[in-house]
Amino acid sequence: MVERGRIENRIHRWLDIRFPEYGQAFEDIFSARSLATLRRFSTPSDLLQLTPERMIEIWGEYMSRPGGVRGKRKAIELLELARHSVGDTFALEEDNWELTHLVDEYERIQRIVEEADEMMKKMLPEIPGSELVLSVGVSAPATAAILAFGGDLSKLSHGNQLLRKAGLNLAEKSSGKYKGKIKLTKRGNSLLRKHLYFTVFRLLSHNSAFQALHTHNIEVKRMTKMQSIMKLIGKLARMLVAMARQGEEFSLDKAQLTLAA
Repeated sequence: MVERGRIENRIHRWLDIRFPEYGQAFEDIFSARSLATLRRFSTPSDLLQLTPERMIEIWGEYMSRPGGVRGKRKAIELLELARHSVGDTFALEEDNWELTHLVDEYERIQRIVEEADEMMKKMLPEIPGSELVLSVGVSAPATAAILAFGGDLSKLSHGNQLLRKAGLNLAEKSSGKYKGKIKLTKRGNSLLRKHLYFTVFRLLSHNSAFQALHTHNIEVKRMTKMQSIMKLIGKLARMLVAMARQGEEFSLDKAQLTLAA
């Protein structure tokens, strides 16, 4: 994932220099149509040598449905952006060579990420407690991380132990006579901490119990959004441990009662 992010940043930088208007045509520049474009006609000068029909033909080498109204509209939009582009036009051959290899590397890494995701999905059912974590709405990669770094959750006596493993427990920053503020220790596993943090973000988009509690924290308890998120991470940890110890899957009705407690 880190390597993929590095390659993505290099491709973004390449486009900022050579075709800064490109992002106006593609909201996701790593979609199938966009990657085909970057591979075959990435610069404004390349685009201006093609007709919309020819662009759709080339996209057809990489996509099952390249044409239609959407495809033709996208081709016309790209041509219009190319006509008014302010991108650099020096050393295009060398830069096109660089971009081709960046796209190759991105697609290679993306295949590895997808294969790893598939392996995790196949292996997770064999791991005790995985179905309980998944039932909350936690993604497969996050479930794998929570179980890998948190261990067997049913063996924990309290959710605070999971927070301690993630370095999300509180401690006073002090030295000698100096007494500092109470802050997160961050002494635990950083990947576990990361996945608990982003799992709460994910739950806030589709889990009504977490959404309601987040709203209550902000509007009634007057917490900042970050304070509420950190509190919800603690709620999630305690809920996961309780579910594992009791062997019960997530229940929205029960969660709405227990989360508010």
